[in-house]
Amino acid sequence: MKSKKLNIAFFGSSLVSAYWNGAATYYRGIVRALSERGHQVTFYEPDAYDRQQNRDMDDPDWAKVVVYEATEDAVYKCLAQAAEADMVVKASGVGVFDELLEREVLKLQTDDRLVVFWDVDAPATLDRVHNNLVDPFLTYIPQYDMILTYGGGDPVVNAYEALGAKKCVPIYNALDTATHFPVEPDERFACDLAFLGNRLPDREARVEEFFLKPAKANPDKKFILGGSGWGDKHLSENVNYIGHVYTHEHNAFNCTPKAVLNISRESMARYGFSPATRVFEAAGAGACIITDYWEGIDFFFEPDKEILVAKDGAEVATILADLTEEKAKAIGEAAYKKVLAAHTYNHRAEQLEQLLYAKVKQPNEALA
Repeated sequence: MKSKKLNIAFFGSSLVSAYWNGAATYYRGIVRALSERGHQVTFYEPDAYDRQQNRDMDDPDWAKVVVYEATEDAVYKCLAQAAEADMVVKASGVGVFDELLEREVLKLQTDDRLVVFWDVDAPATLDRVHNNLVDPFLTYIPQYDMILTYGGGDPVVNAYEALGAKKCVPIYNALDTATHFPVEPDERFACDLAFLGNRLPDREARVEEFFLKPAKANPDKKFILGGSGWGDKHLSENVNYIGHVYTHEHNAFNCTPKAVLNISRESMARYGFSPATRVFEAAGAGACIITDYWEGIDFFFEPDKEILVAKDGAEVATILADLTEEKAKAIGEAAYKKVLAAHTYNHRAEQLEQLLYAKVKQPNEALA
């Protein structure tokens, strides 16, 4: 018999705005893929941090978006609506009343309704609870039907299970083929190496090492820095800072430079198995990717064939010195083939379905 299609209530930071919201692309890919597979998703997001004033998309036809005021009353009204769903998801980092939501969604749990915590920044969450042994979230972890994470591999799974999680499964980032794909080059982004990332405390030192240091050591090469927050950062003359790059420009940003750089946040690199969404976006555009080293890279891409790996800024400089246009093109093409074969959001949605069908009770109906 056909598997039940689910009504999913999802509490996250934002689906319609990528403004100071690194999870936007991940949410969009997962939710769109679930919709294409017949599930209905209502995405609840707060009107906060000027995200609604900086939308980069209209409400999609593949999800219902409910924007609520950043007040307790509005949160409780949304929770009441979510009680009609088959599954309720509380994502990490909503940014407004996170602790309230972590507690209150559990009250919606029934024999027929799953309540899931979806951690889009597991290193930060795990650091938070390990550094505060009276954090109420510690008592909630064992109560969720499952913990999903957007990365982390065995280190994150083991950490969550040690805290009592019934089940912890990584649903990795992936490529959204509807929005990220090869396009014609754009001269605005022409350079030897480009990096896109917001300025964050646990990323800045690694950006200095893997991007700014090689740029300073190679004055004959051209570098482009995109992302929010770098305006007052001292940059060498060959680095062009272009500020926020909107999602609709990411394809050109990725496919125009000879190579694009991925730099993990320190916490993500420490846990490993946490490829940034931009790795799959860039591969989906056919980009030649240079990444800092982190454990688990070869789980996703084959080093030297589908991705180039550097352990420090000096290795980035060496890679750039030896990188021909032909080699860069070949690596980009190989990465593109790999993501289409194994790392699209349809692959991730199919994985999620199998987890949910094993959990959701469907009276008188066989599970797929």
